[in-house]
Amino acid sequence: MARGPKKHMKRITAPKSWMLSKLGGNWTIRPSQGPHKLRESIPLSVILQHKLKYALYARDATMILADKDGNIKVDGKVRTDSGYPVGLQDVITIDKTRENYRVLYDVQGKFILKSIKPEEAKFKLVKVTQKKVGPNNVPYIVTNDARTIRYPNPDIHVNDTLKIDLESGKVVEFLKEEPGNLCYIIGGNNIGRVGLIQHRERHLGSFDIVHVKDSNGKHFSTRINNIFTIGKGKKSLISLPEDNGLYLTALEKKQVKDQQQVEKQ
Repeated sequence: MARGPKKHMKRITAPKSWMLSKLGGNWTIRPSQGPHKLRESIPLSVILQHKLKYALYARDATMILADKDGNIKVDGKVRTDSGYPVGLQDVITIDKTRENYRVLYDVQGKFILKSIKPEEAKFKLVKVTQKKVGPNNVPYIVTNDARTIRYPNPDIHVNDTLKIDLESGKVVEFLKEEPGNLCYIIGGNNIGRVGLIQHRERHLGSFDIVHVKDSNGKHFSTRINNIFTIGKGKKSLISLPEDNGLYLTALEKKQVKDQQQVEKQ
C-alpha cells in the first residue's frame, strides 16, 4: 500500500509535453504540488536543463534556484523549489540576463518558452474555471492557476479570460468567451492552435462544443473546456509562438519550406 504522496517519477511516465529523451536515465524530477496539475505543468529544473540549457545536471539547476540572489522568478515571485510546477501562461523572469519568457504550447502539444518584452512580462492571462458564493455570501471566482479572487465583476463568468497585473494581483480587464474573439486551444487534439470563435453548440448534460476558424481558413471544433480567449477580435493580447498557432500538414510544411528556399535564391 502507498503511504503518503509519491515523490518519484520515471522518465518514461513523464508527460510527452516535456520533450525528455528516452536515453537520459531512468528517473526525472516529479513536479511539486502547486498551482498547476502534474500533467499540465513542467518543473523549473526541467526548464533550466532542457529548455534554457543553463544547467547540465539537476544538481546545477538546484544550485541556481537556491542562490540567495533569487535568480528565477515565476509570475513575479522568487521560486527556489526545483520541482515547482510551471504551467500555461506563466511568466518566467531572469533578472541577471534580462530575459522574460511566457510558457505556451506549440501545435504538437509541447511546452515552449516564448521570449517576451519586459512590458508584456508585467501581466498574464488566466481562465476562470469556477464561480461560486462562499461563506457569508461572499462571491468569488477560481482561475486555472489556482487564484481565488473575491468580489469579482458580476459580468465575469466561467470560461472568461482575465488579464492580471502580476505586481498587484488585480484584474486589469476581462475577455468574454464569445463569437468573433481570438482563442487559443489548451487541450485535446487541436492543442496549441489559434483561431476565431465561430459559434458554440450547447449540449445539455454533456460538453458544449465550440467551432473555431484559423487564419488559413481551416475549421475545427473542440470542447469548451479547451478554449482560452486571448484577444478581442483578431488582436491577441500576448505574443504568439513562431508557428502563430497554425497547424500545417506534412505537404503544407514541404510547400512552405520549398518557397523559403526559392526566396533565398
